[in-house]
Amino acid sequence: MTKVIIIGGGAAGLMAGGFASMYGADVTLYEKMPKVGRKLLITGKGRCNLSNFCDINTFLQNVPVNGKFLYSALNNFSPEDVVSFFEGLGLKTKVERGNRVFPVSDRAMDVVDTMRSFALDNGCKIIHKRVEDVVCENNAVNAVVVEGKKNPCDRLIIATGGKSYPRTGSTGDGYIFARKLGHTVTELRPSLIPLESPDSDCKRLQGLSLRNVRLTVTGRDGREVFSDFGEMLFTHFGISGPIVLSASCNMTDYSMGYTAHIDLKPALDKDVLDARILRDFSENINKAVSNSLSRLLPKKLIPVILDRWGIDPAKKCNSVTKEERRALLECIKDFKVEISNPRPIEEAIITSGGVRVSEINPKTMESKITKGLYFAGEVIDTDAYTGGFNLVIAWSTGKLAGENSAFN
Repeated sequence: MTKVIIIGGGAAGLMAGGFASMYGADVTLYEKMPKVGRKLLITGKGRCNLSNFCDINTFLQNVPVNGKFLYSALNNFSPEDVVSFFEGLGLKTKVERGNRVFPVSDRAMDVVDTMRSFALDNGCKIIHKRVEDVVCENNAVNAVVVEGKKNPCDRLIIATGGKSYPRTGSTGDGYIFARKLGHTVTELRPSLIPLESPDSDCKRLQGLSLRNVRLTVTGRDGREVFSDFGEMLFTHFGISGPIVLSASCNMTDYSMGYTAHIDLKPALDKDVLDARILRDFSENINKAVSNSLSRLLPKKLIPVILDRWGIDPAKKCNSVTKEERRALLECIKDFKVEISNPRPIEEAIITSGGVRVSEINPKTMESKITKGLYFAGEVIDTDAYTGGFNLVIAWSTGKLAGENSAFN
């Protein structure tokens, strides 16, 4: 019987453990944390956005880093297959805005319980101890070291996650093991991460959530690196929220001097918005402009817009000129926020970078360098936008690694 050892009890590791056991391997999964699936528990704000109900082409459009590498894994286990898999295990799911899939219970713990049971019920043994080292002889893995003792194996799957959220156990061990076994680890960067800004307006707007806005990010040269429509949030350090996290996936060189451009009213073109402003001012003709924007903008945003507009807040609506009105329009359609840095990698949802994909067989997840070695999940150099895509990467690569480690 093929003896498989898996390092890491997250999404990818549990999936690999369940399928390797299902196909007849003797599987032991080592997880250094007291419980498996710690990172799963905090995904989707504790609800676990476990998939995105879309086709493979749409899925790959949401993978800015090495998406083509995932083609075989997704064809073997598509986003729809993921949903069917969980439904088949008795976990009822629902599809929400943006085709995001959640458990009907809205409890991430139910996803963790389902995956733990899947692994255990198929015969995978879960041991809560830390793997200290990996052993390779004759260019093939043959053991891991736990508490100073060698534990032999025929196959080894590294599914340790990245470096983000280290309190969940993702402390970068897999990169150390991968390097020792001959692999290249690309530059590690935070991804799906809030962004820091030196702009004091962000602190003034702390806690303000904006819906249905368009965020466009440009470099110092004016080149657009990202644009999308959705929700965002101002914080004491800068900006966050779903579209900000997705933007961060495309921001790889902060020396470029990125600028976030927020269109607060993307559904209205400039002429329509100008007509709307003119109508509001006409209805408040003898009132101060500061008291005439409440139907157009959130209350917390009005003082900031007035400051950026540069108009005396006490100025009467009937004395605002066409040029001044146009200047207000520009403030609303292009609310600029300078970006200095991402937050620390420890706060990132995903680590961008990892084991170089050219060194991994995309059809099996086996190493092209070391025999019997497989990779799954975030430790691989591929990552996606927010919306359930990264978990599908974990599930699909985990399944592929598990199956092939048992067969080969």
